[in-house]
Amino acid sequence: MTNNNIVQIIAPNQGLTVTEIVIGEWYKKVGDNVEKGEEILQYESDKAVFQLESPADGKLSKIVAEEGDTIPIGGIIGEISTS
Repeated sequence: MTNNNIVQIIAPNQGLTVTEIVIGEWYKKVGDNVEKGEEILQYESDKAVFQLESPADGKLSKIVAEEGDTIPIGGIIGEISTS
């Protein structure tokens, strides 16, 4: 979702049986530049460990979910400022 030059980083859907993910290591910190498609964090479901790619070019402006947090699918993990 995009609003006022902010792109939300959303917990991705990993299949019909997965309802939540656990945030692992963030590869970026607030204020870091990110490129669309760049791996920005690690997360796990009950099935495996994955890397999440940035949905946009910009600057990581907010981390909502910290390492170890459990987030429902579709929940907001962080935000990227594109301006």
